[in-house]
Amino acid sequence: MDEVFKALADPNRRRLLDSLNARNGQTLRELCAGLEMARQSVSKHLAVLEAANLITTRRSGREKLHYLNAEPINAITERWITRYDRARVHALADLKKALEGNPMSDNTFVYTTYIKTTPEKLWQALTDPAFTDRYWGASFDTDWQPGAEMVWHQRDWTSKDAEQVVLEANPYTRLAYTWHTFDQAFAETFEMDKDDVARWASEPRSKVSFELEQTGEVVKLTVVHDGFGPGSTLLTSITEGWPSILANLKTLLETGETLPEPAAQG
Repeated sequence: MDEVFKALADPNRRRLLDSLNARNGQTLRELCAGLEMARQSVSKHLAVLEAANLITTRRSGREKLHYLNAEPINAITERWITRYDRARVHALADLKKALEGNPMSDNTFVYTTYIKTTPEKLWQALTDPAFTDRYWGASFDTDWQPGAEMVWHQRDWTSKDAEQVVLEANPYTRLAYTWHTFDQAFAETFEMDKDDVARWASEPRSKVSFELEQTGEVVKLTVVHDGFGPGSTLLTSITEGWPSILANLKTLLETGETLPEPAAQG
């Protein structure tokens, strides 16, 4: 975690994070325009943030887009939070909220984590119901061929829809599929506000992709969830949900066990 604290110690790098928090997915040119720094200086600061995994990047044509990444803050708060004093805990909580709590202005959620595993084991964890049920509580009936329908199971709820399909399936490198349908049974099963679920159901169907890349002894996993309409309320919800799912996935693959359930309050 030394790289994370080192990266956050510089006020210019915190300003870059603030800029991305206000509008995610910016190019280097756009980031430079909002700061009184030379392009080379901004590039160096971005390199430090990327090395600390506080930002992640993606190519869009010839441009390189920069996104906030909450993974290292989650790692601190969920695994080592008790090692820090109260003031630092509050600072981390505020940053975690800033990284996760705001919908992305470009209607895209991007999250990168590094898992000590192999592409083959990670692929199995993303596709095998025995794995997905352990860290996610969800499983899928499909043959994982492009165009194949996916039947989604979670608790006592099942979603079957012709538009729930596999989009891409390149073993050990990339997997993509459309998101599930929202209905009244979903709201009842998960005790969610029916009006919220109805709004999600009225939005365009989103999609999620998983990109796997071997990096030394670890696999870089980038999750991209996009396709949301302007002002999406579903985007806000998945932004809060994905970090915990992926932290559970990482822990399962690295330790053989999932994260403990949160202690009951009250």
